Amino acid sequence: MEWETVIGLEIHVQLATKSKLFSGAATKFGALPNTQACAIDLGMPGVLPVLNKEAINLACKFGTAINAEINNNSVFARKNYFYPDLPKGYQISQFDIPIVGKGSMTIEMEDGISKTIGITRAHLEEDAGKSLHEDFHGRSGIDLNRAGIPLLEIVTEPDMRSAKEAVAFLKTLHSLVRYLDISDANMQEGSFRCDANVSIRPKGSDKFGTRAEIKNLNSFKFIEKAIHFEVSRQKQLLENDQVVVQETRLYDSDKNETRSMRGKEEANDYRYFPDPDLLPVNLEKGFLDNIKNNMPELPWDRKARFMKEFNLNNDDAAILVNNKLLANYFDEVILKVQNHTKNTSNLYKLATNWILGDLLGALNKNNLDITKSPITTQDLADLIVKIDDNTISGKIAKSVFESLWEKEGSVESIIEKKGLTQITDDGPIIEIIDKIIANNPEQVADYKSGKDKLFGFFVGQVMKESKGKANPAKVNQLLKDKLSK
Repeated sequence: MEWETVIGLEIHVQLATKSKLFSGAATKFGALPNTQACAIDLGMPGVLPVLNKEAINLACKFGTAINAEINNNSVFARKNYFYPDLPKGYQISQFDIPIVGKGSMTIEMEDGISKTIGITRAHLEEDAGKSLHEDFHGRSGIDLNRAGIPLLEIVTEPDMRSAKEAVAFLKTLHSLVRYLDISDANMQEGSFRCDANVSIRPKGSDKFGTRAEIKNLNSFKFIEKAIHFEVSRQKQLLENDQVVVQETRLYDSDKNETRSMRGKEEANDYRYFPDPDLLPVNLEKGFLDNIKNNMPELPWDRKARFMKEFNLNNDDAAILVNNKLLANYFDEVILKVQNHTKNTSNLYKLATNWILGDLLGALNKNNLDITKSPITTQDLADLIVKIDDNTISGKIAKSVFESLWEKEGSVESIIEKKGLTQITDDGPIIEIIDKIIANNPEQVADYKSGKDKLFGFFVGQVMKESKGKANPAKVNQLLKDKLSK
């Protein structure tokens, strides 16, 4: 039987607030265990939660970006369940009336095909603490630093039909929350993590199959692998006349398999009811208008601008825009170079090629992100201008780039100190060409008899004699003239 995969996602995004959702405790990652948990986070008797207004602001910012319905009146509820690292015995979340309602986001696949994924809701809730199992000799430690950190849980419609679509959605969402500055979305630190609801059904059927939830995935690679395994597992069960059980499963990246964690709860299992300690949230019109009027440039808008203004192709624009900091770097370089020549299209092309080629290659090789680049936007802008005005050739520029990386000075000082200025005058180049022709009479005769491929030999000899400083275009032009006589 041919099967169709159905995937819906629940993404937990830790919001970039300085304090927690209902307390004044700090949210900085990496603090010593239990040093950022106050009486409210510990669930002590008699304490009362106080809502963090900034969390509301960040949630509404996200809702505005995805053109979602934003509820002017939303309610916090108690979600009752036991976790060892959930001190109160319940989680404050939202159920019937979330802050953000229905919206959508468009993803683009590798083949260029776009697809719109429905977003059911995005609600605010507090994070749980963390159980630590290593180095406790058969016991577990509880760290409550994370307890109470504001989460935006984004729930999609079951609109994705492959692991690749799910990953494309998550990467688009990951980029968006960073553009909005609502989260650092650091997957290694757990501030962007995902639960995947996976089911299969006979192709052509409109009835959903029984889903399994894969919990706490925090790597694009592992998300894709986990979904592939789960689809394969469910196919095997159904094709052997067995049933898929609705449950929550964990993905083991070492064994590349999912395994059962617990039965999947339904909403009624959590016994939701409005939290009596928190008033409903009422948003004023001016609050939402202020958010709309101060929205940053979104990744898809920036991509469209890069393609229109700088004539970038779809793939290059997508790579640049996917990383907000890299896109910022590109914008700064363009701003610094575009006043130096009328031939801006050449500068845009040079900037794109150097950033996506040499710079990204060097950063990846040295395991650095763009914020740690030894080469500043001014360095790269100066280098591009020197290539564009023929002060140096592209080949020499690579040598200058290496010197910039090693912090040997500015572009100007490196060129001057190493004597790298390109030879563009005809006279010195003709002298070198005459010398090469005089020293290679056999090759000259062979070339004139029809062995055109020898032209590359002469170009190479001239560039070698000039130590790479002769202008390649001039060399080609003058060589052709000389060898045609």
